[in-house]
Amino acid sequence: MPEDRRFITFEGIDGSGKTTQMRLLGKRLRARGRDVYETVEPGGTAVGQQIRRILLDSTNQDLRPTAELLLYFASRAQNLEQCIVPALRAGRVVLCDRFTDSTLAYQGYARGLGAGTVLALDRIACRGLSPDLTLLIDVDVDTGLARMRARNANGTAGETRLDDEPREFHRKVRDAYLVIARENPGRIRVIDGRGAPEEVAARVWENMQDHV
Repeated sequence: MPEDRRFITFEGIDGSGKTTQMRLLGKRLRARGRDVYETVEPGGTAVGQQIRRILLDSTNQDLRPTAELLLYFASRAQNLEQCIVPALRAGRVVLCDRFTDSTLAYQGYARGLGAGTVLALDRIACRGLSPDLTLLIDVDVDTGLARMRARNANGTAGETRLDDEPREFHRKVRDAYLVIARENPGRIRVIDGRGAPEEVAARVWENMQDHV
């Protein structure tokens, strides 16, 4: 892969605003002449979108944690081989909405499956590919839940299986993200997600200066 590859992931609890920030960063990088490819996990491919519907469908309350974990990595493996690796080889900047850090936080920690299990599957599905930079958009749980409720009221009803988890689950996810960030200070930048999108975008850009 080119030495100047840039694989940048966005992480955060549901309602953190990470998707908005990824899109804003993509727009700003394109304005500077960079060739940007944006993708999402789960999803990112036609196969991944089918898996995403299973994972996020609010009617699938019986989906077990281990099955959930395997489905996330199935989507990721497809996205990696079909889209992410080819884009990186072509010298493009790849922005990804969630990657293995999400699986560590949600399934490894909050679901209790363990980091070792998640990382073993990561070695199979991702084959050593790790983000060059991860931007963790951090908000408190109550803020995230309020944003989720507003978002779901405006048309994303149906993709709410994880949103519907109790507050304690989302607290565990946020705590896990902060632990993961402390363990990976060279890769993960924690961005204060409070305030207007433009304010958060300015913080994101400040943390991008050695990556543009």
